[in-house]
Amino acid sequence: MENVSVIHQLKPIFCLAACGNVIFFTFFCCLWRYIIKHQQAEQKISEQAAILNVINDAVLVSNLRYEIAFWNKGAERLYGWKAEDILGKDIGQLYQKNSTQLEIALSKVIHQGEWEGELHQLRKNGEELIVFSRWVLLRDQQGQPKSIVMVNTLTPKQPLPAELLRSQRLESIGTLASGIAHDLNNILSPILMAVQLLQMKTHDLQMQKVLNTLENNVKRGANLLKQVLSFARGIEGKKTIVSVKQLVLEIEQIVQQTFPKSITCQTNIPENLWYVSGDITQLHQVLMNLVINARDAMPHGGILKITADNVVLSRQGGHYISLSIEDTGLGIPAKIQKQIFEPFFSTKEVGKGTGLGLSTALSIIDNHGGFINVQSEEGKGTKFQVYLPALVSHTQLGNCVEIPSVMGNKELILVVDDEAIIREITKSSLEAYNYQVLTARDGKEALSIYTKYQEQISVVLLDMMMPSMDGAIAIRKLQKINPQIKIIAMSGLLSEPDESAIANMGVKAFLSKPCTAQELVQTINKVNTHSYGQVLSVNL
Repeated sequence: MENVSVIHQLKPIFCLAACGNVIFFTFFCCLWRYIIKHQQAEQKISEQAAILNVINDAVLVSNLRYEIAFWNKGAERLYGWKAEDILGKDIGQLYQKNSTQLEIALSKVIHQGEWEGELHQLRKNGEELIVFSRWVLLRDQQGQPKSIVMVNTLTPKQPLPAELLRSQRLESIGTLASGIAHDLNNILSPILMAVQLLQMKTHDLQMQKVLNTLENNVKRGANLLKQVLSFARGIEGKKTIVSVKQLVLEIEQIVQQTFPKSITCQTNIPENLWYVSGDITQLHQVLMNLVINARDAMPHGGILKITADNVVLSRQGGHYISLSIEDTGLGIPAKIQKQIFEPFFSTKEVGKGTGLGLSTALSIIDNHGGFINVQSEEGKGTKFQVYLPALVSHTQLGNCVEIPSVMGNKELILVVDDEAIIREITKSSLEAYNYQVLTARDGKEALSIYTKYQEQISVVLLDMMMPSMDGAIAIRKLQKINPQIKIIAMSGLLSEPDESAIANMGVKAFLSKPCTAQELVQTINKVNTHSYGQVLSVNL
């Protein structure tokens, strides 16, 4: 009985001990799980930090007191501060003292939750840099703002001041060229048409020779304007069938007439040289850039060789024309030969070159599907070898056939131009090709004349740049009178308008000034006899 009594007395103690063991075991399990989770969290944080340290972008975290709480390896590389030196420091160290960018960005991210934009910041050594920055606001469990994550990427290299000045100068050239091109081509247009009228009326061989020379020089003047605009504004021309032989002969003539007499020009061009498909003005520019570089490389004179040949390149798998420009000048040092095609790279003195000649030539050659090689040795001269895809089949050369001259059939043409001399010479030229002509000095007079004679007028030839009422407005008003009206637009700006925009205005064709009388007559004939789904474009 005594044993039973003792057991009953010890039973609460045993129960209490058992409960204690259960509580201890439960606490131990919870503690173990907490330790495991804490270790996992620390491992996850460590892994995330390792990932953030691998990326190139600068990743940093700031609390709302502007103190830096995290700073990855990318930030160390970008700014120059080690993490241990910058953590806890004011983020304002990355900005100039009077900068308001930090306050503006912080205000926006607090109110909007995120922000991105460019920031002007400082490295540890005081060097300025520009970064593209993305900010995200982090909140605590209660939804209150807690910290800001910032990811900063260094923007591409900014143009150097000298490069900026050159770019601005080129932009000014483009603006100036656009401003004067219209007037210059209005001067060239009547000269070109007058020359062709005289050619039709005279049979004197000596006079024909003089007129041909005059015609070629007018066309060259128009092409020079195109080159200026193409160089300064990147205007793209349409590709046609180009006789490389004729192109080289023109370059040779320019070299002989304008280069110093101490430079001897030698050319070697086979009679059966193939043709290429390209923009003749751009190809002319390529050759001019190369021969001018050759001239500058021979300040004391030398020999300039221009050769061309038909070649078949097995590696490229096609027919090419090889054009070689070789000089006996100073040569290009080996250490800079890989840089000569870089934009703005130049070995010439300031003011004697833009550094864009060879980069422009390379771009044009690439656009024509060709390539260029350079061989040079310092003190022994330089050789540029240009390869252009050739046209050799009869199908490819089909477009080379000269279009026969056409004559009008007494159709009535309305010529609208603000330049009196252009109106009169165009009228005379068209009448010589058996057309009848009415003229108007601006859009308002054109509307009045067309309203009166719309049943008889076959085509309206209209300048796009006129005072009082320009071409675009005149076109819309003429279309209200007759939606089926046939209009040929003309412009002396050389920068051919967007064809889809022209087509949407209802214009049937576009001509660049100056154009020849034959081009004008052929365009009128096509507009009168065909229906086109797209705008005809005719360029000199």
